[in-house]
Amino acid sequence: MGKKIIHIQYYAILREQRGLNQETLETSVHTAVQLFEELKAKYHFQLPIALIKVAINNEFAAWNTEVKSGDSVAFIPPVAGG
Repeated sequence: MGKKIIHIQYYAILREQRGLNQETLETSVHTAVQLFEELKAKYHFQLPIALIKVAINNEFAAWNTEVKSGDSVAFIPPVAGG
C-alpha cells in the first residue's frame, strides 16, 4: 500500500516536545506502533511507548491496529495531576 494521510494529535509532554498539538502528515506505515516509532525517531520523543495510550478515530486502540488514510490518531501520555 502507498502513502496515507494521517491526522495526529499530541497531548501533555508529547505536545511540549513536538511544539504542536496537532498535525497532518503523509506516511507509509501500517500500524499505530509503527507510526509512533516513526514520529519518535523524527521528533526525539523521550517517553517510552509502554506509558502511552493510542486512540484512533476517538476510540482507544491496540498498538498493532492498522492506520488508514484519513484516520485521526491521538497519542496520550500519562498526565501529572496535583
